Amino acid sequence: MSGADRPAPRYAVTVDRARCVGTGFCAAAAPDDLALAEDGRARARHGGTDALAAVTEAAELCPVEAIAVHRAATGEQVAPLW
Repeated sequence: MSGADRPAPRYAVTVDRARCVGTGFCAAAAPDDLALAEDGRARARHGGTDALAAVTEAAELCPVEAIAVHRAATGEQVAPLW
């Protein structure tokens, strides 16, 4: 399937880079979707994903709640839910 034929990702992943303290827990939990940038802070690799379990774990592992996962279609936050 080409990129134009693929459905849009179901979840949007955002990182508050000002809040991030660079533990790397997120990148270890969801390496396809999150990485540490050269400055040591997390960044979303793509912004969207279908890998809900991995990015939910990443968001819940973040000690400063710098990662959020939302349903792309509605904007409803699905992780972290505290």
